[in-house]
Order: sequence, then structure tokens, then C-alpha cells
Amino acid sequence: MTTTVDAAEIAKFEAMAAEWWDTNGKFKPLHMLNPCRLDYITQQIAMEFDRDLTQPEPFKGLRLLDIGCGGGLLSEPMTRLGATVVGVDAAERNIPVAQLHAEQSGLEIDYRCTTAEDLAASDEPRFDVVLNMEVVEHVADPLAYLTACQQLMKSGGLMICSTLNRNPKSFVMGIIGAEYVMRWLPKGTHDWRKFITPDELFQLIEQSGLTPVDRKGFQFNPVTWKWRISAKDLSVNYVTASIKR
Repeated sequence: MTTTVDAAEIAKFEAMAAEWWDTNGKFKPLHMLNPCRLDYITQQIAMEFDRDLTQPEPFKGLRLLDIGCGGGLLSEPMTRLGATVVGVDAAERNIPVAQLHAEQSGLEIDYRCTTAEDLAASDEPRFDVVLNMEVVEHVADPLAYLTACQQLMKSGGLMICSTLNRNPKSFVMGIIGAEYVMRWLPKGTHDWRKFITPDELFQLIEQSGLTPVDRKGFQFNPVTWKWRISAKDLSVNYVTASIKR
């Protein structure tokens, strides 16, 4: 089976696995970004599937795949919102961390060490929602990877995909700032050459067989030390929504 997994990228996250739920550890940037990510994800799911977020378990009945689930930072809140969640990660050490935290939280989540390609090639039932967050910049073949994501979706399904733009500002903020100045991430976590511009990602998504319907930026405010969703600023972190027609 062909795989888009980059062994060197997986090794980076294997080394950090135990720190997933340490809000001041190596995944501090994700913990800071998570409320903003969740806001976008929940709004898009609610809009696409006509769900009322004020109701308990608004995503009940939806089958959701969290690719590159890590320690479960998105899988857990999606489960609390009622979705049936499968979380997958190619980094084997992440899975027991996620499983243990879910158990301690009283949540039932189907965590597996596998890849999007292997899952797509199996008889796995297809998904209403695929979360593909901060993964595409780490794979060896983005188009093959996104095609596997598309194959995992039901007709009418929704994919949320976020990544980092490729430009001088993203190099300064995403590499120099995050890894060398703030030391939020270990040096070498990201390869700027693998960052993808919004137009490039839209083209890849369309080539994979999906229809892009939205894109927004995740903008960091150094004064309030918080992230927000921006309709205009996609210069560093950004997110897209796509539909399988």
C-alpha cells in the first residue's frame, strides 16, 4: 500500500508524545490555538448538517474522523458534542497517550495507529466529517494524502483542513518565532518548504475530488495572547472547509 507518511516527520511527534496534555509543554501553541480551531470546526459542522449548537450533543449521529489526532485535543471535544469519533495517528506513541486521557475523562473514542491511506483502502464505514488539522504540511505527497481523505468521506461529507501559508511572514512567525524565539516548538518541527499557500491548497483539494467552500485565517494577537478567526488575514495559519458532492 502506498503511503504518504514521512518517517522523519513522524519521529518528531513520537519524541513529544508524552507532552500532549501539558498546556505549558511542547504543544502549548496547539492548546492556545485549540479554542479558535474548535470555534471554526463546530460552526462549519453545524452549518453543513443543520445542527443547533445550543442543544446537548448537537453532533449526535455524525461519524467523525480526526486524522493526526495526537493526544486527542480535538477528538475529545468532538466526542463531548455527541459525535462518534475515530482518531488515527501514524505516530504509534501518541495512541496510548490519547487512550489513557480519554479513559480518565470518561470518554469512549476509537483510537488507532494507522494512516489515511490504509483506512481508505479498508472496508471502514465512511465518515460525515474528516478533521485534517495541521497534518498536510507534514506528509510526503499532499495530493495523494488529500485524495485518501476524500475517499474516506460520505457523499455530502465535510472536511476541515488547516495548515500554514508559505511566505516570508510565515517563516518569521512559524519557524523563527515559534521554534527559536518563543521556543514553543522544538527546532525543526516544521519545514517551511512544505508549507502550502491557500491557493495551492484549494487547487489540491479540488484535484482530490472535493469542493472548497470556505477559508479563514487564524490570527494571533501578541497583546491579548489569544487567537481569533479572521476573514482576511490568511498570512500564517489558515483553515479551509470542503464538501464531497
